[in-house]
Amino acid sequence: MASQVFYRKWRPQLLAEVVGQEHVTRTLLNALGRERISHAYLFCGPRGTGKTSTARALAKAVNCLTSGKGEPCNECAMCRDITEGRALDVIEIDAASNRGIDDIRDLREKVNYAPNQARYKVYIIDEVHMLSKDASNALLKTLEEPPPHVIFVLATTEAHKLLPTILSRCQRFDFHRHTQANMVKELSRVSEKEGIGIEPEALKLIARAATGSLRDALNLLQQLTTYYGKEVNLSQVQSLLGISGDQRARELARHIVSRDVAAGVATINNVNSDGLDLRQFHRELVEYLRLLLLFKTGSGDAVELTPDDARELKELASRTSLPQVLRAVKLFGQLELGLDNYSTLPLELAMVECTLPESEVKTLVKEEPARAGPEPAARRSAPRAAPPPRAEKPAPPPEAAKTTEPEPPAAAPEVAGEPVPVTAEEPALATTGKAPPAIKSTTVSPLQAGSEIEQLRLNWRRFIMEAPGGFGRTPAAALLRSAVPKEIQEDTLVLSFRYPLHKENMEKIENQKTAEKIVSGFLGRSCRVRCVYEPENNHLVKAAMRMGAQPINGEEP
Repeated sequence: MASQVFYRKWRPQLLAEVVGQEHVTRTLLNALGRERISHAYLFCGPRGTGKTSTARALAKAVNCLTSGKGEPCNECAMCRDITEGRALDVIEIDAASNRGIDDIRDLREKVNYAPNQARYKVYIIDEVHMLSKDASNALLKTLEEPPPHVIFVLATTEAHKLLPTILSRCQRFDFHRHTQANMVKELSRVSEKEGIGIEPEALKLIARAATGSLRDALNLLQQLTTYYGKEVNLSQVQSLLGISGDQRARELARHIVSRDVAAGVATINNVNSDGLDLRQFHRELVEYLRLLLLFKTGSGDAVELTPDDARELKELASRTSLPQVLRAVKLFGQLELGLDNYSTLPLELAMVECTLPESEVKTLVKEEPARAGPEPAARRSAPRAAPPPRAEKPAPPPEAAKTTEPEPPAAAPEVAGEPVPVTAEEPALATTGKAPPAIKSTTVSPLQAGSEIEQLRLNWRRFIMEAPGGFGRTPAAALLRSAVPKEIQEDTLVLSFRYPLHKENMEKIENQKTAEKIVSGFLGRSCRVRCVYEPENNHLVKAAMRMGAQPINGEEP
């Protein structure tokens, strides 16, 4: 006999053997016992949950020569024919391949013929949502007035795509995803029957990777035995699934809790250099952070874990705060690893951002909105008043211009919106009418530049996020958020980076052009960007520079 794949070899042959769908099988058994069989059933649910297997078991139950009012005997000629796929009166149709109106018209013609051997002709139409609109309307007429010897079983994974008129003419049964416990139990049974020695933890990992589909889980089990033989351990399952194991994800979670940026970035790069799938590693990390969040909120009993894993998560939860865990889950959970070559940059940026000190978080997140009201007006007025044409309009009287020329130092601070105290000159400015505002907008540039850098520092993250043209969502914007505006030198903004990798990525041509567009849009004039590397702990270098030392390579520390 030719070998069969596990999911076909161990397909349920009785309604009671269908795993995890007792709400469906119990209803069908009650209907069989009371001889209340419907002419049309709709089985809907995720893949691999037993829809087609239940339909075949139902076809055997209604046509069994021995019983016909309950479970099939699986021994009579009709049961054996249906099991082996030789029964002429049980017709399976793949609607994905036979979705046209001509196919359904052909079905309608054959429906009227009496069964060859069985009591009922059973039509099992799989993926019925794939039928075209015309084909669905043609099927509808048959469902409205079916012959008494026909039973339709429609199976679909997307019931919402069916016509409401079709839904209303069927008895609907929703199949649920299999629980991990049910899948492990079934995998253990199949492993025992097949003589496979496999660790319980490996079975749990297979069940978790199958995401509720028993068919996928059985396929994985057979693939493992084909490659490794009859003895399978946990490390082999991890290797086949491309999973790095929980150790790397746990290690990075510990670095996040301890705010160890250097160790966290090193772990990310080690995972990448070892050739592991960054997307799979990212999923493992988010899942582990989710477990940490559950334990921190006191909901750890909602998940099934080994005592060692639960103990480790409790210990880790005791070392952190709920806001920190919540922030880490949000930052890593919203990542999209869509860059070319599986770049580690998104993971590194999230690592740096979620480990910032609380003082910096409050400064960047809470204080910026507080200053958002008065500053935009000052910021808008400064660039608009700076060009010479506007400065000339209020200064046609030569006398007013002459009287205000000696006072630029006192007028400049007010243009930037900074409340700098002015001594004896302030009353004089108040009595000069409208001439001083005109001269204020065209005063000395160093003071104006100083106000711009102050505005950049205080509102840096908000300006990046609100950048027009969608620039606030680009990789360059993510890099800018990790930088600090240092100073403005004529038409160049100097940005300081703590980590050399971020500086190198920002200096790429595309990122630098995008950064220059964002900065120029804020300043109201064309501005270039220059990057410098400043390590976090540089107090010795700063002390040396105060004593007269000069930096090397033309960059400040």
